Amino acid sequence: MPKVLSVNIAKRIHTGEWTGSEGRTGIDKEPVSGAIEFKDNSVAGDSVIDRKAHGGYDKAVYAYAIEDAKWWEGVIGRELRSGSFGENLTVQGIDLNASLIGERWSVGSVVLEVSEPRIPCRVFAGFWDRPTLIKEFTDAKRSGTYLRIIEAGRISAGDEIKVIAKPDHEISVLDIFEAKAGNREKIQEIVQVTELSAKYLEWAKKVAIGS
Repeated sequence: MPKVLSVNIAKRIHTGEWTGSEGRTGIDKEPVSGAIEFKDNSVAGDSVIDRKAHGGYDKAVYAYAIEDAKWWEGVIGRELRSGSFGENLTVQGIDLNASLIGERWSVGSVVLEVSEPRIPCRVFAGFWDRPTLIKEFTDAKRSGTYLRIIEAGRISAGDEIKVIAKPDHEISVLDIFEAKAGNREKIQEIVQVTELSAKYLEWAKKVAIGS
């Protein structure tokens, strides 16, 4: 049964040379107990510093699967606690990379919608203190997914994840991630996906014209 293992928020704000244009970051998430409110494009108690790159309607929530986290533990040789990917939801039993753009989930009393993959950045690499992480993350094709909050409510650790609606296309989170990484094979299909964010659609259309 797909479920939430933990809900994670930023309890510490990091500063330093690696933290990006804002000079600080809330990437470091930690599990919290109880039912956490998801509304107004945010997770209660969380901190999103660089709002040009994170947060907002299309990136309100980030989910990462424990199965992919365990794979990474084998790659880097150390334990990764929930929240180590900057994720708000650590989940189990669902292939996030195969999820379709626009797919909707019922989780606790919240309805979420799959929106786009996570693209690795130097802040993520700095957080892990691993200069090669951007390339490794791109090559691994285990991006996790951002989600929109369609219906506000509360989510707790242990809540079941139910897929309640699927779009009428077959474009997945992985398809978008691969296209951003340079694989243009499905670009003509991607430009038809209205559930994509305006930013991604604009990018895909430019690429399609030039392909």
